[in-house]
Amino acid sequence: MFSREFIIQSEILILYVILSNLNLQGGHFHFVPALYCLDGLPDFCCCNGYLHMYLYLIMCLFLLHLKCGYTSPTQIEITKDLKLTVSEFSLFGSLSNVGAMVGAISSGQISEYIGRKGTLMIAAIPNIIGWLAISFAKDLSFLYMGRLLEGFGVGIISYVVPVYIAEIAPQNLRGGLGSVNQLSVTIGIMLAYLLGLFVNWRVLAVLGALPCLALIPGLFFIPESPRWLAKMGLTEDFETSLQVLRGFEADITNEVNEIKRSVASSTNRRTAMRFADLKHRRYWLPLMVGIVLLILQQCGGINGVIFYSGNIFLSAGISSSNAATFGVGAIQVVATAVATWLVDKTGRRILLIVSSAGMAVSLLIVAASFYLKGYVSEDSGLYGILGIVSVVGVVFMIISFSLGMGPIPWLIMSEILPIKIKGLAGSTATLANWLFSWVITVTAPLLMAWSSGGTFTIYMVMCAFTVAFVAIFVPETKGRTLEEIQSSFR
Repeated sequence: MFSREFIIQSEILILYVILSNLNLQGGHFHFVPALYCLDGLPDFCCCNGYLHMYLYLIMCLFLLHLKCGYTSPTQIEITKDLKLTVSEFSLFGSLSNVGAMVGAISSGQISEYIGRKGTLMIAAIPNIIGWLAISFAKDLSFLYMGRLLEGFGVGIISYVVPVYIAEIAPQNLRGGLGSVNQLSVTIGIMLAYLLGLFVNWRVLAVLGALPCLALIPGLFFIPESPRWLAKMGLTEDFETSLQVLRGFEADITNEVNEIKRSVASSTNRRTAMRFADLKHRRYWLPLMVGIVLLILQQCGGINGVIFYSGNIFLSAGISSSNAATFGVGAIQVVATAVATWLVDKTGRRILLIVSSAGMAVSLLIVAASFYLKGYVSEDSGLYGILGIVSVVGVVFMIISFSLGMGPIPWLIMSEILPIKIKGLAGSTATLANWLFSWVITVTAPLLMAWSSGGTFTIYMVMCAFTVAFVAIFVPETKGRTLEEIQSSFR
């Protein structure tokens, strides 16, 4: 029906509008053998099909994040088939975070020594083994080992992907492309919820391994990060990689010189960061901002709210927990997609402030509804209304989180860390995020048993603190090169 040229050109136009939403008036198509271009598009999007390869890798990442939503639709089946107790299944779920913490510790140093591409390849291997171990598990040992391994792989990916995207993307698209990483997380979770309705837990585990297998060959066809190559002293490879990313006809002279200046202060390309370096403002301030932002992302209680959302929906008369869970996943995807579109238009700081403030107000509504329920009879109409109010609060909290606090802390971390300390500092920030994710997940049911209203009040206070922290310490990075951002801390 349609020619190959028309299909490829249509893909580029649609995807470009989604990712950058730039004004295309006056642009027109033209055809060059083996090179499909659109006037007005950034050259890196049109160069030798790298846009297609980039989007292929992003689609693989969508499915890599199935692990985030795997336990929710499979709990009943796994517990029944392997005769697990509630505590044994809870341990199975939490081991993913433990594995991710181990992966986070090693991710920075691995990516500094073998590069971003090589690290992604390494991360795919434990993911494959882990998912297959879960799929063929006959007892707890294989189940736990598999969960640890795939968590380890995702822990590495959660650091390397935002850093790689930030280092290869042009400054006018870096925010949108960086936010796609968090979008992949939400889509992976939603797919896990959806597929869990139709396939059993063993098949779902096999499906989790397939994108890992697809990711490895795809990595051979994309360039290495030019900034990492420059840091390693591979000047010729660095310039070639940057030229490929920006387009063969693009003038990269200014960008090359800027990157060279940023790494010139390092006399030894493999010199590790010393703790004495942290006394300098240009190191300790971005490190503090990156770590605290990723901790506050979890302390807002998003995992606790999602954990308890099923009970909140039940209190409002929504009996199908699977449908409600899928609905939550779909809301996250839509809101994160909106954030991806907005981040290069409105800026990072304003989205973080609006997101945190929206979360605080939403959690205040949920907390107030739970407090009032304690004074109202369960048979009264007001009790049902309060249940609906709490659902509305949860939905708006999830939307607010997805608009800013979901994708942007990872983006900010990848942008502000100086190249000299990026490996160790990035690993530390990623470890802190996974650690607090585990803490919130483990403590949520205990806090809910103590006081539901009190739990949501604690989360609300943390969100209010986030607003103040962002307003005081977080710089705006929109429209600036990585080198400009990092030099601003000096």
